[in-house]
Amino acid sequence: MELFSEYFKKEHILSKIDARVKILVSLIMLAMVLSYKGFVLPLLVTLLCLFFCIKMRVPLKVFILRFSEPIFIASIVLLLKFFFSGKDIIFSISLPTSHFSLLTVTGYKDGLMDGLMIASRIISAVSIVAVLGFSTPFTDIIAGLSWFRVPKGFIEILMFAYRYIFVLLEDAMVIYNAQKNRLGYSSIKRGLSSFGTLAGSLVIKAFEHSQNITVAMVQRGYDGNIHMLKHKPFKSSEIIISVLVITAMGFVWKI
Repeated sequence: MELFSEYFKKEHILSKIDARVKILVSLIMLAMVLSYKGFVLPLLVTLLCLFFCIKMRVPLKVFILRFSEPIFIASIVLLLKFFFSGKDIIFSISLPTSHFSLLTVTGYKDGLMDGLMIASRIISAVSIVAVLGFSTPFTDIIAGLSWFRVPKGFIEILMFAYRYIFVLLEDAMVIYNAQKNRLGYSSIKRGLSSFGTLAGSLVIKAFEHSQNITVAMVQRGYDGNIHMLKHKPFKSSEIIISVLVITAMGFVWKI
């Protein structure tokens, strides 16, 4: 699950920028994209993010997997708005015939425009988050959130979730392969039964891991505080470039 920069090219145009600056710029651009009524800014941001992904040499397989879900959701929203929302009719088709109609399919122009607008916002917002993840190590993002005074409990839960989601994924793959070798998914009935066993086993393993990590942390002197990375002072060049980028995006947002 390659979500952060640990898995990609180490040196690129965004790798040396402070994580706090990238988080702040990403949040401002997210607010602009989600509040913008049009296509220009989302399209511009998406193209800019695509350029950064190419520069970072994000593998095509990772890129497709990362964007397949938001594209699917955006497509569903677009179809729902096109066929079920609006007043300006583009076409109307009666099925099976115009003389004997069991189903009428109608497309709306204003619904299509609304759907395209929402879809563009979804893709653009996901692109911003993806570039932030692709260009920043997870530990730097956590340290940056801590600097922004994000609640400590939320940060700790985020760290443990990121750590153990891969452990549980490996456990799930081991159980699944063992079930598959024993023909556990040879039929629908056996497949459902095997899946139920797999889900139950994962819940038990999650409890076991939580107890083990609690004992391990207490034995290592955990007192409720997790020390984060220390940040270096901001660079004036990073601040100037960030202000210029935000100003340029703000100018487009005002159009």
